[in-house]
Amino acid sequence: VEARGPMGLAKREHIAAIAGLPRISELWREQHGREADDADVQAMYEDFLPLQKSTLVEKSDVIPGVTESIAACRDMGLKVGSSTGYTRELMDVVVPIAARNGYSPDAVVCSDDVAAGRPAPWMNFRVAELLGVYPMDSVLIVDDTPVGIVAGLNAGAVTIAVTQTGNALGLSQQAVEALPQGELDDRLVRIGDEFRAAGAQHLLRSVAELPELIHQLEAEP
Repeated sequence: VEARGPMGLAKREHIAAIAGLPRISELWREQHGREADDADVQAMYEDFLPLQKSTLVEKSDVIPGVTESIAACRDMGLKVGSSTGYTRELMDVVVPIAARNGYSPDAVVCSDDVAAGRPAPWMNFRVAELLGVYPMDSVLIVDDTPVGIVAGLNAGAVTIAVTQTGNALGLSQQAVEALPQGELDDRLVRIGDEFRAAGAQHLLRSVAELPELIHQLEAEP
């Protein structure tokens, strides 16, 4: 839970945020006799990158339903972009794996492609620029982190939060299926409340539900 909390930030900032948590700070002081400083964060980040690369090779499966959902969006004439807290170096691992599994966005923007990652809007602006899409209120930002929703709002876009098949719930499909339905529903209500508090305008359990939501939005007066 502590690791998932800052998810969506650029990875170096993510590590810094975890290091600043009260429990982690206390453990660091017990081990090192001082607070973690910027050099410590940088050292952890440099250690993290190769570990993340190896994990991405093994754990980058496309979520069920996403490929079909993206195809349906394209059939509607929509363009699809991706922004991420991963660096370009890390996404160079993920993008080919995703492509082999049927997901290839039209543009990919990483945290180190812009001046600052989320909650700043720059990645969203850069994706829109690459796609040639404007005004920003015609853009749908779909994200599974509160900071991603805030970045979408900062960009002036429509914000859609994913509650079940992403970071917020943080469970595999098998683990979700093993949960009692009442417990799953209760968790999703709490997650939805957190996303609404961050400014999410719409909630989906999965990106697989996105085409249906788009049809609903188009039907609204």
